[in-house]
Amino acid sequence: MSWRMRVVHTTGYVYDAPVTRSFNEARLTPRADSRQNVILNRVETVPSTRSYRYTDYWGTAVTAFDLHAPHIELEVTGSSVVETEPFAGPAEELSWEEIHDEQLVDRFDEMLSPTAYVPRDRKLDGVARQLAKGVPPAKAVIRAAEWVHENMEYISGTTSVHTSAVQAFAEHKGVCQDYAHLTLVLLRSMGIPSRYVSGYVHPNPAAEIGETVAGQSHAWIEAWTGAWWGYDPTNNIGINEQHVSVGVGRDYADVTPLKGVFSGGGSTDLEVLVEITRLA
Repeated sequence: MSWRMRVVHTTGYVYDAPVTRSFNEARLTPRADSRQNVILNRVETVPSTRSYRYTDYWGTAVTAFDLHAPHIELEVTGSSVVETEPFAGPAEELSWEEIHDEQLVDRFDEMLSPTAYVPRDRKLDGVARQLAKGVPPAKAVIRAAEWVHENMEYISGTTSVHTSAVQAFAEHKGVCQDYAHLTLVLLRSMGIPSRYVSGYVHPNPAAEIGETVAGQSHAWIEAWTGAWWGYDPTNNIGINEQHVSVGVGRDYADVTPLKGVFSGGGSTDLEVLVEITRLA
């Protein structure tokens, strides 16, 4: 059954000295695709700014804005209404021979290559070989996500946004970002094109209509086994109507919700609030 949700994502910065100018990018606009229909979206700032939108290299909508007047606070709010569909499973299931075809490998080179967050690791290469043994690529994707879910413990504060998959795995602890990155390490080792997805997840599958709850930014993966499809290793479930996807890329660095540079100012206090309401 499809859902309709309102998502309000607010990020507030407080500087201990005036910032004279800043240049910023916000990735707060949900994707419009076969699983999602974006009914409404706006990105607003306080102080108000003049913004413009573009689609980045990976296909994520970006709202860019800059401030040229001194300010000690900045608030950025992304508001969206989105209709989502439940998990439909892999659209196509290619064989290993087809997945490893030279032309396909060249086509998806960027989604097969290691990154700072998703490095190659000899031990995890061995795990990937065992998980892929005797099953087709689509099943190997689920096996990899299940393995990560079983071998990691979700504990907030044990890692940071700068932690790589291998660093998180060394402690067997982390958050959704780490679960997604670790799954990508396994999938790319298998030769399965895979990408990082940022977004939101409603925490209650039996949510009452009209009730606003504290939501959370979330991360999961999409794999290509003939077409792109998603799986959530943190919750060990297929992507369903509770998930709202926003950005895709090689890893977290490509989909950071809000980033920028500023001059002046000093240390910064940061507060993030996500509210999700099921509307239908």
